Amino acid sequence: MRFVVTAGPTREHLDPVRFLSNPSTGKMGFAVAAAAARCGSVVTLVAGPVALKTPRGVRRIDVVSAREMLAATVQVVRESLDAGEETAVIATAAVADWRPARCASRKLKKSQMTGNLRLVRNTDILKTLSRIRSHRTSLHLVGFAAETDHVLAEAARKCQEKGLDFIVANDVTERGCGFGSDTNRVAFVHPDGTVQRLPLLTKRQVASRILAHLKAKGKI
Repeated sequence: MRFVVTAGPTREHLDPVRFLSNPSTGKMGFAVAAAAARCGSVVTLVAGPVALKTPRGVRRIDVVSAREMLAATVQVVRESLDAGEETAVIATAAVADWRPARCASRKLKKSQMTGNLRLVRNTDILKTLSRIRSHRTSLHLVGFAAETDHVLAEAARKCQEKGLDFIVANDVTERGCGFGSDTNRVAFVHPDGTVQRLPLLTKRQVASRILAHLKAKGKI
């Protein structure tokens, strides 16, 4: 069994010193990777820019942008499937939906900036993997939905749109559940609309619950 875990933010550069990003620290994804490794699984961690140590027994691939994370994740998944391995992707990363249409090679001066920033949409990693899974039944997909409003409804929509086994939803405005915290309160939302709510737990505990839920559903 191979686990592929994405973690942390991505950075979408406007120039060498400016970028679009988010406050993700990667703690949740690193906890998942560590939990999977403790179970004896082969684990590849695709990590955005974070300041965390690689968990013991985990292969780590560092990336910066959403496009780099997409390329690395797809490559690892294809290699795993081609080797005949049962493969589970747990995508905890806070991947930027948009990037600047142009990245300048030198720092942009104030006089060069108009105040308008043209953006282009990044390719959705889980939707890409879902298309691969349409003919590879040994691939299992779990996503994350960090929301501020209509949390369960938004998570259910994403679960359906991206063809996931289930999605882990949380309200990042709740105390103890935001970016960088050591705890989280999540719900597992399934394609059929059923929801399993968990209490406030440490991220290490949440990681173990995710793996246990995958096992209970017969996915690993």
